[in-house]
Amino acid sequence: PITPGELLCLGSSLAFSGLFYYLYRRKARVMACIQEAPKLQVDDDLPALVSAADGRCLPYVALEGIVLPAKAALTSHYHEGLQGVIQKLLLKEHRLIWNSLARSW
Repeated sequence: PITPGELLCLGSSLAFSGLFYYLYRRKARVMACIQEAPKLQVDDDLPALVSAADGRCLPYVALEGIVLPAKAALTSHYHEGLQGVIQKLLLKEHRLIWNSLARSW
């Protein structure tokens, strides 16, 4: 005989498992898109390529090119000859989505 408490625990366990599996699959799809992103060079053809894209937006791309530091490049203390720069500007695109529960954008 199964008690109502055991049924409740089983049901909630199945519901949480289903929710976490759904979230895992959604993030796995996004990771697959990121890993398959085309590699583009930063050159004079890039603005024309962005203008020709759907909605003037490229969903996932990897940009390759030369980065010049503002002052001096950072050098690694642990690896000889390894240099890097700090990104000063980060462009974050926010899209407006209607939230029906809060009745706001």
